[in-house]
Amino acid sequence: MVGKDRKFGLRGFSVTVSAVVLGIGLTVAAPAAMAQDVLVLAAASTKNAVEKLAEQFKAKTGAAVTSSFAASSALAKQIENGAPADIFISADLDWMDYLQKRDLIKTDSRVNLLGNELVVVVPKGSPLKPDLSKGGKLADQLGDGRLATGDPSNVPVGKYAKAALESLGQWTAVEPKLARADSVRAALVLVSRGEVPLGIVYRTDAAVDPGVEVAATFPPDSYPAITYPAALVASSKSPAAVALLDYMKSPDGMAVWKEFGFVPAPKAP
Repeated sequence: MVGKDRKFGLRGFSVTVSAVVLGIGLTVAAPAAMAQDVLVLAAASTKNAVEKLAEQFKAKTGAAVTSSFAASSALAKQIENGAPADIFISADLDWMDYLQKRDLIKTDSRVNLLGNELVVVVPKGSPLKPDLSKGGKLADQLGDGRLATGDPSNVPVGKYAKAALESLGQWTAVEPKLARADSVRAALVLVSRGEVPLGIVYRTDAAVDPGVEVAATFPPDSYPAITYPAALVASSKSPAAVALLDYMKSPDGMAVWKEFGFVPAPKAP
């Protein structure tokens, strides 16, 4: 469940990044507004923007928003296992499709909300310039270090990273040196702390952590267009949730997303 410590392997040993360290957890709702509360499960990369949108929505409507952030895969599985939720925001189409195929979202509410970019970050001040050329030497640049990103088997940022590295002919060499994090923010923390020399994250994540800087940007045609879909969860009976989702995609809501570096969702091919 969200909020518990998460573990993943790094250099042959276990690293734990807690929800407290990541700043990812539950926003406590005001008791007076409990009847109107909205519970949002959202991709970790949306944390800062969703929290600001929640504050604005409460100021406008009086309805409090409780938000929980993790990898889209973890949140989708929680919904599948019966966890209460009103709105789900995924960092890729696959995990929203996963829920839709199981009739766990309200299909008519589904919307492609946002887009993003894939970048390589380094600890602030690092001179390392990642080689993202075709057949480049990113693995050699890592030396004995690791490259942090989401676990490509299930975390959206890791899936995008794998696709990009495959496109550049570098995946086979880099894969053994991956630090497979359970969310994009967990990968970001490893770079920010200097525990790894490189990380692949979204541009929006790099923008909110002063401990990292963007060292390279992947060619946009090297990975599938990053799309964040949002939808009402099938079990939701909250009128406030409908209003919040409408607000998130309104001009005022989109201005907040833009403030945090998100871009409009890419057009469907």
